[in-house]
Amino acid sequence: MQCHAQLSSTFYDRTCPNAINTIRTSVRQAVSRERRMAASLIRLHFHDCFVQGCDASILLDETPTIVSEKTALPNLGSVRGYGIIEDAKRELEKTCPGVVSCADILAVAVRDASTLVGGPSWTVKLGRRDSTTASHTLAETDLPGPFDPLTRLISGFANKGLSTRDMVALSGSHSIGQAQCFLFRDRIYSNESDIDAGFASTRRRQCPQEDQNGNLAPLDLVTPNQLDNNYFKNLRQRKGLLQSDQVLLSGGSTDDIVLEYSNSPRAFASDFAAAMVRMGDISPLTGSNGIIRTVCGAIN
Repeated sequence: MQCHAQLSSTFYDRTCPNAINTIRTSVRQAVSRERRMAASLIRLHFHDCFVQGCDASILLDETPTIVSEKTALPNLGSVRGYGIIEDAKRELEKTCPGVVSCADILAVAVRDASTLVGGPSWTVKLGRRDSTTASHTLAETDLPGPFDPLTRLISGFANKGLSTRDMVALSGSHSIGQAQCFLFRDRIYSNESDIDAGFASTRRRQCPQEDQNGNLAPLDLVTPNQLDNNYFKNLRQRKGLLQSDQVLLSGGSTDDIVLEYSNSPRAFASDFAAAMVRMGDISPLTGSNGIIRTVCGAIN
């Protein structure tokens, strides 16, 4: 299923030498306006790659012939950052029209987003092309969810060629970003032993049992705007916000990895970077497959 053959970090060196810098400028401006955008971009790439591969299918708008992924439940009203990718694309079309794919812009943007919030950097492989189709259906079945048990998280990532260790490392992106009240309400009102009582009570203040579904809370209450290993330290204190966060440290096969990352910022950073590269390798369209979109939201 994976096809890494034709992806290469030097793909645009001749055809659009300034591509990387142009993308970085767009991302830097966006993240300096709003730190949370770094998390949003990482999630956008993740939700792209898990549906038909990293092919920018998530960016396609609804048309008479395309049922957009944007309206699928895991994406609707929560995925954001589309405009940042369009901004970078618009700039690139001025200097090298028809050359750089939206899928590659997104892959580069995510690396830049990570570095801008204190996370690791990595070398982005390039040469993905853009899909001419989207899959609303797969977006509703293939994306891991906040209520998933550990076995389902592991198998969901394994289905995409990612290891359990990759899954735990990538979950560390919840060291930044926010979640909506309705996705953690059950957990904070559960009185279960897997949640710190004080933490639950703090979170209840902004997330009542009825209404206020969209109220946001930081996934990492300690350093909400730094991509670091605090997420794993929080799990040790039973302060994971989502069920799918805390389940990583619940007596199962991932406990040791969580403990390792909580003790070693370096182990987390290096595994996170490697896992992001592997996620970017999921089923790319290369060669004569796919197209280079002129506008990311539409097929040429």
